[in-house]
Amino acid sequence: MSTAGRGSMLAQPMRRPSAGRITAHVGLFLLGAIVGLAGTLVQAAWFPGGLLLALAGAAGLFLGGAYALGGRAGAVAPVAGWIVAVVLLTATRPEGDFLFGAGLGSYLFLLGGMALAVICATLAPGRQPHDGPVRLGK
Repeated sequence: MSTAGRGSMLAQPMRRPSAGRITAHVGLFLLGAIVGLAGTLVQAAWFPGGLLLALAGAAGLFLGGAYALGGRAGAVAPVAGWIVAVVLLTATRPEGDFLFGAGLGSYLFLLGGMALAVICATLAPGRQPHDGPVRLGK
């Protein structure tokens, strides 16, 4: 195959995502928020087992979303929901209520969840064109 033919095969215009794909991303975003809320409550209740359970649940959702949707965007959607929920729960209210204490477990949950988000988004399969059995870049 000539270079011109291969270049035109890879330079395809972007298509709009389908309604099902958008729904899946919104669902993963909401699941990420729910897992963040549940992890916030569990990590403090049964330390250190609750912390490990909360982080394992988050990692499973992040990586599972990536494999379910076949790309890194499947990992980014639940990560965004998780981060929004956790950041909103770290803010103190005027009444003085808060869910995160200033303990080691809270910091491990926040930093560990962010590290897992980066790891799972990196390990997620990238979207590849399905034109031929050859490797890209050759």
